[in-house]
Amino acid sequence: MKKVVVYGSGCKNCTITAEKLQAFAQANGIEIEVSKETSMMAIMQAGIMSTPGIAIDGKVVHTGSVPNDAQVEAILA
Repeated sequence: MKKVVVYGSGCKNCTITAEKLQAFAQANGIEIEVSKETSMMAIMQAGIMSTPGIAIDGKVVHTGSVPNDAQVEAILA
């Protein structure tokens, strides 16, 4: 199971990002555990300069925008 963290202030784009990741994983039989991190300290410690940011198993893989469908697929591959 992959541990996915969506970093952001809790804004609409962060929520959409988490929902897209969950929907793709569910549709493709990929087991993930999604959590949201809204602490500015944690966001900065992760090196996220622009949100939403996504980390998979502790490694930042995307920042700055809601990922499109192809990016979601690549992120969760």
